[in-house]
Amino acid sequence: MRAYIFPGQGAQFPGMGKELYERSEKAKILFESANKVLGFRITDIMFDGTAEELKQTKVTQPAIFLHSVISALVAEEFKPDMVAGHSLGEFSALVSNRVLSFEDGLTLVSKRAEAMQKACEINPSTMAAILGMEDEKVIAICEGIDEVVVPANYNSPGQLVISGSNEGITIACEKLKDAGAKRALPLQVGGAFHSPLMEPAREELEKAILDTEFHEPVCPIYQNYTSRPHTDVEEIKKNLNHQLTAPVKWRQSVVNMVDDGATEFIECGPGKVLQGLVKKISPEAEVGSIE
Repeated sequence: MRAYIFPGQGAQFPGMGKELYERSEKAKILFESANKVLGFRITDIMFDGTAEELKQTKVTQPAIFLHSVISALVAEEFKPDMVAGHSLGEFSALVSNRVLSFEDGLTLVSKRAEAMQKACEINPSTMAAILGMEDEKVIAICEGIDEVVVPANYNSPGQLVISGSNEGITIACEKLKDAGAKRALPLQVGGAFHSPLMEPAREELEKAILDTEFHEPVCPIYQNYTSRPHTDVEEIKKNLNHQLTAPVKWRQSVVNMVDDGATEFIECGPGKVLQGLVKKISPEAEVGSIE
């Protein structure tokens, strides 16, 4: 069985999507439609902008979404048995799985990016990647810190990203290194994504989700909030709403997809980060790119 997976923030690169735009008339139409929906020419920044310009919140998330979704929609053979997306990638997975229209998915991603930016300004915060330590030990140490510090991304065995206040992350990194973590790397991000500090963004996005039409999926989507397969529209909406303040259960999702029969994972979108994570989680699985 074939699983299609969609990357999240951080996968962007200058020139992303340009080749797709130039070689596919369908892709060109979709990119131009996106420019109209967003109210600015995001394609100019994606194709010819600098890495710094691509890092703008209002650009990064829609850019990765567009590259991922359009790659899937113009593919000659896109017949998923299951789909999943990492954080932002869950929105790409929902559009590719026909749950959301292209325009509605892009509008939600744009609103998500704006809401997250506002939440970051309200609560200055950050994230850090912890390598070479068991999840349970990382979590136990974080729970002993008198600041907001929580697990944010269960990426693969021995790789857990934590999220929290600036001071909390600084203290956590010191304590985790002292306790034997191989590395504790503060990340260059704008805030504590997938933590309680994103509650203002969750509330704002909830309104937009409730106002958006969702459809029955083509196949199950393994959602970040539960790591389980979902086909019920109301469950999908509820899980999507929780996503901003809850951890991304990526490792658990991949394990569940493999248990449910997935033997091949195809990454749709920029980069190869998810392919690498899948190989660490399930070495026997085949991985590849839709490109």
